[in-house]
Amino acid sequence: MEKLIQFENIIKEFDGQLVLKGINLDIYENEFVTLLGPSGCGKTTLLRILGGFLEQNEGKVYFDGIEISKVPAYKREINTVFQRYALFPHMNVFDNIAFGLNIKKVSKDVITQKVTRILELVNLQGYEERAVTLLSGGQQQRVAIARALVNEPNVLLLDEPLGALDLKLRQEMQVELKKIQKEVGITFIYVTHDQEEALTMSDKIVVMNNGEIQQIGTPIDIYNEPENRFVADFIGESNIFDGVMIDDYRVFFDGKEFECVDYGFNDEEEVDVVLRPEDLDIVEKDQGKLPGVVKSILFKGVHYEIVVETEMREYIVHTTDLVDIGKEVSLDFYPEDIHVMSKLEAY
Repeated sequence: MEKLIQFENIIKEFDGQLVLKGINLDIYENEFVTLLGPSGCGKTTLLRILGGFLEQNEGKVYFDGIEISKVPAYKREINTVFQRYALFPHMNVFDNIAFGLNIKKVSKDVITQKVTRILELVNLQGYEERAVTLLSGGQQQRVAIARALVNEPNVLLLDEPLGALDLKLRQEMQVELKKIQKEVGITFIYVTHDQEEALTMSDKIVVMNNGEIQQIGTPIDIYNEPENRFVADFIGESNIFDGVMIDDYRVFFDGKEFECVDYGFNDEEEVDVVLRPEDLDIVEKDQGKLPGVVKSILFKGVHYEIVVETEMREYIVHTTDLVDIGKEVSLDFYPEDIHVMSKLEAY
């Protein structure tokens, strides 16, 4: 894939507060990239800088090899879909989607052709004359996406566009968005604080916190190989605690030495250790690695969330097997289930 967008040392301040602290990021053609992080981490600010709605204090933004920091938003080959869809309530579906083409004075025949094609893409054929105020939230979101795509941008920016939808509809639209992105073959850059959205849709996830990038990787990399405590804690649920890397493939925690698959640390280096709840098995008290007692059980629909208290700490376990509260058990896991991370002074 060709490199399409480059952020070079992007710094942004608001009223003396540093919001972006030297962001460097490359985005490629036809990627679905998600900027993921908590509120206030800088992800929307970065998106708005790319869209031309904000200007950075320092750094450069390249689009297809050309520096675009001084290019106004309307001249960039980029369209944006916001959380508030900003549809025109006095216009029907067709006219909302055709708005940008009318501004460009595209001929009526071409407008009809383009709008008809894009309506099929977002599964809204037959809704041309419908008032947008009578549409459901999911339908309004599709109109907003269609209005952006009909202009045939090279990049589509999406700023938490599913935030106003209920859970079931949001999950359906995650699948639809990914399908649309593959069919139109353009770059999507998506902003969210929802880990499930990021893991479901993305080719690449950029995890951000406090104006800095914490990790860049595929959903599988981000989930299975977090680079620091913040990423491990933010992406899914985790048991995270202190440990010591004795040497390659051996880690010490909870008063015991365990075989692991990590290496390259200093001998006796203090580390963070992650054990995902779904990687822990509850077995009979003499058959596992860490003895404990079942303290609580929550039914989560697809699994039980069970808290097991060991001598050193409480572990969260996700399992489909029900165990009685108060039962003496043991926790078991494999070397590859242990993930060891270097400690960072600040995230």
